[in-house]
Amino acid sequence: MARHFKPVGTHAIHVLARLAAKRAVQDELRAQGVRVTLIRPAEIAERAVRYLEQHPELYEQALERAKTTQKGPSIGPFFLT
Repeated sequence: MARHFKPVGTHAIHVLARLAAKRAVQDELRAQGVRVTLIRPAEIAERAVRYLEQHPELYEQALERAKTTQKGPSIGPFFLT
């Protein structure tokens, strides 16, 4: 049986990378004893952008995550089955 390749969209990869950067920023803040709920979401987003610029490997990890975690029916051209 032939396996059909469905490409993962770049938008999906960017979203996954930004989510990973946001989680990393929140973890750093928690490690410093800061309550993340008291930080404006815009500030966390700005910090996540800077974190992502400093850690471009998050894009590669996001691509691998998208390839390995997608299970079930395809929702569009952005996901693997």
